[in-house]
Amino acid sequence: MNSSVSHSSARPRLHLPALLPWARKNAVLCIAAVLAAVTACLVPPDAQYLEYIDFKTLCCLFSVLAVVCALKDIHFFTILARGIVSVTGSLRTAVLALVYITFIGSMLIANDMALLTFLPLGYFVLTSTGTERYMAPVFILQNIAANLGGMLTPFGNPQNLYLYSYYSIPTGEFMRIMLPSFLLAVLLITGCCLCFPRRSIALTGECEYRLAPGRTAVYLALFAVSIVMVFHAIPYLAGLAVVAIGLMIADRRALKSVDYPLLLTFVCFFIFAGNMSRIPAVSRLLTDLMSRQPLLVSVLSCQVLSNVPSAILLSHFTGDYRSLLLGVNIGGTGTLIASLASLITFRAYTSHNPGKTRYYLLLYAAFNFGFLIVLTLFALFFPT
Repeated sequence: MNSSVSHSSARPRLHLPALLPWARKNAVLCIAAVLAAVTACLVPPDAQYLEYIDFKTLCCLFSVLAVVCALKDIHFFTILARGIVSVTGSLRTAVLALVYITFIGSMLIANDMALLTFLPLGYFVLTSTGTERYMAPVFILQNIAANLGGMLTPFGNPQNLYLYSYYSIPTGEFMRIMLPSFLLAVLLITGCCLCFPRRSIALTGECEYRLAPGRTAVYLALFAVSIVMVFHAIPYLAGLAVVAIGLMIADRRALKSVDYPLLLTFVCFFIFAGNMSRIPAVSRLLTDLMSRQPLLVSVLSCQVLSNVPSAILLSHFTGDYRSLLLGVNIGGTGTLIASLASLITFRAYTSHNPGKTRYYLLLYAAFNFGFLIVLTLFALFFPT
């Protein structure tokens, strides 16, 4: 046989090293898929698997992420944030602006998208004003602001969106539960920002981006549709259709930029949580623990499982959504894996400062465990 024919007919081989960068980037999805697969061996797939999936949560999350991607494509958040930061005259006020832009942004566009949007702005401000040595504490405070700022609204954090839908929590009650801890978080974050020096700084150069009024109006209208979907004002399938069709016409690139691994991560955790609830020994243990100390169990679970999978898993074992809601939001502080969004900040910092990983982790632990302890004690001793 001719050797050239032999080589041309050979099947292409899958090179595992080529998959490693993707696996590292999507480590949480890979872990979720493994957990789903392992539990599927214990609970073989059947018709109940479809009941695990909260399709409303997935549709709402997809719509918000897609519209945010479209707004990012026209540099909406960068222009808005730069305009705010440019009027500050000192490092302290610049840090306050950066942290609160992230804080407010997480209430509107979810914590992970707020970090992806505003961490680069923080890097730009610090490097362009010669204050790079403050990058670690600024990034960490932006990270905490993103995780805690999103606690007030049903769409601020992915776990909120799930619990809001799963328990059908009235919007007013949701915000009443979260408001005291939210206000305490505001005080703590502000206090940390005020510790920065009043060093004079100035941004140079004009913003190179300009907003297109028509496109901006369309995207803001689609964002409004995404929000009213979350609040049950319109059927989620109708809202999904409006957003998807609107972006197919206006910006197909935004649909391609959606964080689909995050959506798949949710699906895998839905399967994992559903299967765990059908394992008798696990069900009895978690039901007992959640009946005793639901807030503490929720907070501690986040430290090892992260807040999104903890919310999905523990929701099967308690009707006390107040404690669970507080626990998985407060529990987003603490360890590096307590919130999926924290990994975004860690990657962003180490990409700019590869030799300062240990310094960052120590500072991260000091800030985050401080917030975790104070907020947990407050929630335990001053229940809403």
